[in-house]
Amino acid sequence: MTVDLEMAEIAKVFFQESREGLDVMESGLLSLGATADSENINTIFRAAHSIKGGSATFGFAEVAGFTHGVETLLDEMRNGVRPVTAEAIQTLLQACDCLREMIAATEAEQPLDQVRIASLNGDIKHILGEANEAPAPASVPAPAAANEAAVTGAASEPSGWHVRFEPVADLLRLRNEPTRMFAELRRLGAMVAHADASRLPPLDALDPESCYLSWSIDLTGQIPRGKLDEIFDWVDSGCRLEFTPTGGPAPAAPAPGAKASAQPQAAAIDGWSAATKAASPTEAKAAAPADADRSAPAGAPVQKASGDSGSIRVATEKVDNIINLVGELLITQSMLSSFADGIDPNDLDRLRQGLSQLARNTRELQESVMQIRMLPISFAFNRFPRIVHDLSRKLAKKVELKLSGEGTELDKTVLEKISDPLVHLVRNALDHGLETPERRVAAGKHETGTLELAAFHEGGNIIIEVRDDGAGLNKAKILQKARERALVAPDQELTDEQIDNLIFMPGFSTAEQISDVSGRGVGMDVVRRNINDLGGHVQISSKEGLGSTIRIRLPLTLAILDGQLVRVGKEIYVISLLAIVETIQVARERVNTLVGRTEVFRLRDEYLPVVKLCDQFGVEPDSRSAEDGLLVVLEADGKRVGVLVDDLLAQQQVVIKSLESNFKSVAGIAGATILGDGTVALIIDAPGLISSAAKQGVGAVAAHAA
Repeated sequence: MTVDLEMAEIAKVFFQESREGLDVMESGLLSLGATADSENINTIFRAAHSIKGGSATFGFAEVAGFTHGVETLLDEMRNGVRPVTAEAIQTLLQACDCLREMIAATEAEQPLDQVRIASLNGDIKHILGEANEAPAPASVPAPAAANEAAVTGAASEPSGWHVRFEPVADLLRLRNEPTRMFAELRRLGAMVAHADASRLPPLDALDPESCYLSWSIDLTGQIPRGKLDEIFDWVDSGCRLEFTPTGGPAPAAPAPGAKASAQPQAAAIDGWSAATKAASPTEAKAAAPADADRSAPAGAPVQKASGDSGSIRVATEKVDNIINLVGELLITQSMLSSFADGIDPNDLDRLRQGLSQLARNTRELQESVMQIRMLPISFAFNRFPRIVHDLSRKLAKKVELKLSGEGTELDKTVLEKISDPLVHLVRNALDHGLETPERRVAAGKHETGTLELAAFHEGGNIIIEVRDDGAGLNKAKILQKARERALVAPDQELTDEQIDNLIFMPGFSTAEQISDVSGRGVGMDVVRRNINDLGGHVQISSKEGLGSTIRIRLPLTLAILDGQLVRVGKEIYVISLLAIVETIQVARERVNTLVGRTEVFRLRDEYLPVVKLCDQFGVEPDSRSAEDGLLVVLEADGKRVGVLVDDLLAQQQVVIKSLESNFKSVAGIAGATILGDGTVALIIDAPGLISSAAKQGVGAVAAHAA
């Protein structure tokens, strides 16, 4: 069902809060152990109840109906009627996945996956039926209807209902729309409605945002009481709501824990009232970033709602800070505008002061604006408890997941692009790294393995580490596989670090069998490529029998780069500080020339090929030989090269501008920036430069020299 235009804004709030409610449900279910925590179950129940109430309000009957079955199961758990079992928790987790798909499809106005919905409805009814002395008849089609028999305790329904509904005055102010109930009631049977206008005040005292009407509604037909409960589930506790059966036998007394029948009703809307209030202009907040992907079973595709351009939830303090800085800028601009007609020599000190203030305000404004895009990495980490839960069950392993540094902030774009590489790393750690309980016990370890995800800031960058205490990398096996595939020469000797980094080579895998978890040799290559695309660096360290640590270094943002300016001839280039290992003044005795033209530099115990930017980009340099210039040692993908430059200039932050949108992709160039004097400087793509040099034979020469 689509939402009319006047409800579009509040519907967005409902969809967002429903996703947040599902995150709460999933987190609570994952932490639910064999001993039921009543407060935890209550939290899960309230989240489900809010989703159900909001869905019914907007007319999303299928979402409300499905959530009703989930709510019934949770209600029996919190009341102690039904024990908390692993089967029930797993079914409820799958129900959360299904609800995500239903909400996404509803928002995008796409059809729902009826097969998946029916299957999970059947699973929920199966669990509910196990403890019922008199199970619901097989002909009952939906969980809501199945629960009605338990509520009413009678097989027959009255032939009609009289409904009295008197809302609170501020109903409209909370963005509720009572008239939508008529469309839903009309579907149940013949309806006659009468409006009571006795509460209308004189015209001069009338508040257009207040609701003064009440209604008496007569319904004819065999209508289950549960259907009425669903339609009016959004009603606030201050409203008067009465259901009186007409023309037939009244329902029996309600079952324990069920709503009272034929008495004034007040459907609790703890979550829904919060959702409607949040939609007010002063309190509405932007939606959080797109939900992290879930490891849900393959089923209905979840499609993004049309027109959704993505949004960020921003703390009020950050917005206030920007507003204050803009005010400071206006004051400074007003001060400097007084010099437009000329400068008195006596005013030079005041001009310098104004320019200094302008520079300071501009820098602070830039930092504040960048902070708006900063989000805690918990948005990426929050998906992993579910992934670890599902994969550990599938692989028959016991795993404890530890998260630290969830509050560490980084740019929204970086956060979105690092999510998939992290999933690859976690899945590989679970599949290849951590052993089965039997093997761990045989190796003298605890049967439960540990997987840690940590994030922290270091030197202006963000570090993400994925650590496990599993078997570690089998270096002999890795080296054997690499030689079988001609990735390493038969007589070539590699260090432990070089052997570990072989797992990042395209198509490399040591898995004996290909599974849907890993083993196709594409995951780790994708990890390194995606991290390189972000201007980051990944490295691995492993000790056989003790575990592995994968360390990812990333820039905090992709919009601004901390760079080193270098000069080659008359051209200026920018190199990311993340890629620079060190800078060396070349000594003549350390330079060798191979094949008459290629130079290599001996740096301690290894030979570095020398890459000349003048040859790469066709620039006339001051230095043709490594003996006459400076070498900037760059590292990417586990390889190092020395880049020959004429001079080192300043280090500064530069704003990255894409070349591809205006020109085309250039090998070895990541983008461009405009310097303070208005000149354009190209930004060096370190991984691309090293790869380009290897294709020209430099890499082969380096391997031969080693």
